[in-house]
Amino acid sequence: MTFPGIENPQQRADVIAFLKQASERNSRMAQQMPSGGGMMGGMMSNAVPNLKNANNASRVQAVRYCRDTYEVVTADGNKRQFFERNLRFKTDSSDDGPAKGAPALVSAGMMGDRADVIFSAPDEIGAFVTTAC
Repeated sequence: MTFPGIENPQQRADVIAFLKQASERNSRMAQQMPSGGGMMGGMMSNAVPNLKNANNASRVQAVRYCRDTYEVVTADGNKRQFFERNLRFKTDSSDDGPAKGAPALVSAGMMGDRADVIFSAPDEIGAFVTTAC
């Protein structure tokens, strides 16, 4: 997205002052922001979802790769396709990470075109990703 800017100097100064105040860690405004970062969803949030008990729509059963597309099959039977550059494979071995053998699909884009498949350990990635056209 492009933004042409704000030409009016007073309006520009007002926006800058508002953003500075809103971004102060202990400001009243920051404390009132919903978790997940407000309008930007999770993009600007430090909140990490607990993936230990991911629901069926998030729990990955299989990942298939064909040409330039990944197909992710979740436990609820849904299949979602992602262009290969829009699907990332990550690991999370923390207490909030997924259970072993139960990777989770987490949305990562505002338009639903990007996602992360999060595994409990790197060795699980090869067990879930297969090539099938």
